[in-house]
Amino acid sequence: MMWLPRLLPLALAVAGLAAPSPPAAPSGAQCLGSACFALFWAARSFPEGASVCQGAGGHLMTVRSTVAAEAIALLLRGRSGSAWLGLRLPDGARAEPAKKLRGFGWVVGDEHTDYSNWTDAAGRVVGPRCAVVTHRLSWEDRACDAPADGFLCEYSYPGGTCAPLALPPALGVSYLTPFGVRDNDLVAFPPGTTVEVPSLGASLECAAHGNASLRWGSALPGAWHCSLEKGGCDGQCRWDDQGRPFCTCPDGKTLAGDLRSCTSPCDNLPCQHLCVPQGSHGVCMCWEGYELAPDGRSCKDIDDCQVTPGLCPQECINTQGSYECQCFPDYELVMDKCLLKELVCYNHPCDHDCVAVNGKYHCTCFQGFIPDPQNPHKCIMFCNQTECPAQCDPHTYESCFCPPGYVVEEKKDGMRVCSDINECESGECGDFECENLLGSHKCTCPDGSTVQELKFCGVPEDDASGETESESRTSEYDPKISLPTLVPPKDDSSPRMLVATIVSTALVVVLLAAILCYLVKKHCTKQTMLDYKCRQSETGVAL
Repeated sequence: MMWLPRLLPLALAVAGLAAPSPPAAPSGAQCLGSACFALFWAARSFPEGASVCQGAGGHLMTVRSTVAAEAIALLLRGRSGSAWLGLRLPDGARAEPAKKLRGFGWVVGDEHTDYSNWTDAAGRVVGPRCAVVTHRLSWEDRACDAPADGFLCEYSYPGGTCAPLALPPALGVSYLTPFGVRDNDLVAFPPGTTVEVPSLGASLECAAHGNASLRWGSALPGAWHCSLEKGGCDGQCRWDDQGRPFCTCPDGKTLAGDLRSCTSPCDNLPCQHLCVPQGSHGVCMCWEGYELAPDGRSCKDIDDCQVTPGLCPQECINTQGSYECQCFPDYELVMDKCLLKELVCYNHPCDHDCVAVNGKYHCTCFQGFIPDPQNPHKCIMFCNQTECPAQCDPHTYESCFCPPGYVVEEKKDGMRVCSDINECESGECGDFECENLLGSHKCTCPDGSTVQELKFCGVPEDDASGETESESRTSEYDPKISLPTLVPPKDDSSPRMLVATIVSTALVVVLLAAILCYLVKKHCTKQTMLDYKCRQSETGVAL
């Protein structure tokens, strides 16, 4: 006689007895993310509750996490009784206590869950059986055709929801969801929800408009009150002389048929590259290297090699939106020219000389020069010895040049060389230890740190010079730069200059001695003559 309960609803219908009518509206709702849950508090069997949920586009509730369980706790707060969940043990199936859902399955066709809250012990239960949640939030199984105090429905909205209107409650805002809930406290409203704002004369609906996301709008054209969602305007909401709101759009856009949305002539023009508005129409344009196809929307590549002959010296290869040049075998592309691989140094930019390496040129420098680190095509003078040949004018042999930190000197055989300047002999470091380097020198403090030029070791921070100790202990001097010289500069420390000084001094002494002897001799001669005359006078008197 197990089939009798199944035939009872059919028998009642044949007898003319109406089945219980669905509840007028849910007793409460909660919306979380893209799902809404509603509680219908009316005595119904499992099939009856499922039918009511499906009528509004939903199904009996699934509880897969603690988040959904918390929503049930809010919906059942202050109530005693039980409500149907969307869990059912199929006909003839036996309960499986080892499983989280005990062999029950959700009405949507799966058994996935991260949460369960069974409280009664599993016995030899055979389906059909359905599950309810009690006011204590525990799960129990019972006969599906038996009534429960209520049922929980779930409605999914993967397209999103609308946020509540940013209006004070004093304006009398009233929301109505598509599953019949009137609740102003929901944190999100599903599409199809309507809102009434009588004080502003506005009636809006949550819906998608064009390609935009869900938002509040109206089926009637034109703006509504500007203080409510900018009157629905994409652009600006303004008031006319009669106090009626209207929408305006920024430059380049016009109002659509709803008199709220702003559209551009390019919105519905599928240009492949870009669209440029021109008045009430849009014009498709292409990027550089492309041209507009006959359909006026797509772009095709321009064959630059065919349109402009002579772009390349030998071979021109067309590419998408551009081109590239290539050379025949045994040729190399050098500065937009195709040269034989052994002639790649033709018209080279090197300062001194060029060497072909694997079909490419490589700049080299003459003896006494190295490539400039800042420009590999240039060469700078270089000497890594105490003495190097000077670079002199081959015609006059007078103008000679040396690297920085070197000076021109002439050897006994007349050859001119660049000699390293020994800055230590000229007292560049004062009382500090001095180390001569090739082309430079280094002053060292007693603690081993180096001294910068015109700085001192151990100068306190409040010294009048304004220099700190950290500043005085810096790296070595910058190499001294020697200017081109025609003759060797004077250097008191040079042995040759010392001999010249001694010889010059001796010559001056000899010259002064000669002058002195001459004056003395002259003076003595005159005095002798005077004495002779005196003696003659005296003699005459005597006579």
